[in-house]
Amino acid sequence: MALLQIIVLAVIQGVTEFLPISSSGHLILVPQLTGWPDQGLPMDVAMHVGTLVAVLVYFWRDVGSVLTGVVDILRGRRSFGSRLVWGLVVATIPALAMGLAMELWVGDALRSVTVVAWTMVVFAVVLYVADRLGLTINRMEHLTIGHAVFIGLAQALAFIPGTSRSGITMIAGRILGYERFEAARFSLLLSVPAIAAAGLYEGLKLYRGGDLSQMQDAMIGGGIAAVAGLITIAVMMSWLRRATFTPFVVYRLILGGGLLVWIYLP
Repeated sequence: MALLQIIVLAVIQGVTEFLPISSSGHLILVPQLTGWPDQGLPMDVAMHVGTLVAVLVYFWRDVGSVLTGVVDILRGRRSFGSRLVWGLVVATIPALAMGLAMELWVGDALRSVTVVAWTMVVFAVVLYVADRLGLTINRMEHLTIGHAVFIGLAQALAFIPGTSRSGITMIAGRILGYERFEAARFSLLLSVPAIAAAGLYEGLKLYRGGDLSQMQDAMIGGGIAAVAGLITIAVMMSWLRRATFTPFVVYRLILGGGLLVWIYLP
């Protein structure tokens, strides 16, 4: 694989995985716009692992709370960490169920530019409304099982390309009245089991297939995705401490509207 293709794909994955603009949607568009061949399973797995590393590094304190929470659960203690663990577990279950259902019955049927275009526009509007009307009264310390279930059900919609896993979970958080920073904080922590599960599943497929010829390219791509992801998280979290989701809404509307014009107008 050409170095330019590796860099472009890794940067796109690292940046769009955490912004509410859909990484899957952008990765579907890349070959359509460039004519590049599919990057292959090793690169997909490596880029996911790279973005996972970015989350673990940036949220190392919260990751520590999760690990402490696991110990507290085993000891029968109640703490912020134990509540966070249960919240992440509960919110992950709907996504796992939806992922299995999509694998069995839908496959790649929704991976089209048309689907991406419409979801970009529709969920831009949903994000704007939720951000404008949602209260800012809750922090992650206020997370309940009911909130986790709601966010988890929202996350299941992310298997529709263009929806954005981070975007739809941030929308759910804002609907529940979480501060923007806190909605993003839980959304990104929730990406850890989601990305880890996807990476493990795809990694097992790669191992069983025995195709390791692209491993060097995959390692480069994973490293670039990790750096791009870490920078993106830092910038986004800093922005959300003092501003709204409006720039992401505008970007989605411009991209989705442009794609709809390209699709439907001669």
